[in-house]
Amino acid sequence: MSEQGHCCSSERSTPRADKIKANMISRLNRVEGQVRGIRGMVEKDVYCDDILNQIAAVQSALNAVGKILLEGHMKSCVMERIQQGDNEVIDELLKTMNKLMK
Repeated sequence: MSEQGHCCSSERSTPRADKIKANMISRLNRVEGQVRGIRGMVEKDVYCDDILNQIAAVQSALNAVGKILLEGHMKSCVMERIQQGDNEVIDELLKTMNKLMK
């Protein structure tokens, strides 16, 4: 098993290495705190531009988590399914990437 883990396509789950999972959870915890901070800024009528800058920071942080997940997904789940002859995974990946790029 690679550091990224491996995909269990029949169960639709992906075991991840503890280090990678801890990294993503840490990043998501920071995002969660940032979102709570934005809510507080709105409640306090903070200047719009300051709130928009915080929203951009949250989007960037979520994109970073998405990149980690996408890399792991491509190196494990997608690769394994292609090797098993399941080419439908390419269409699934393309749909997901289109959603990420909106």
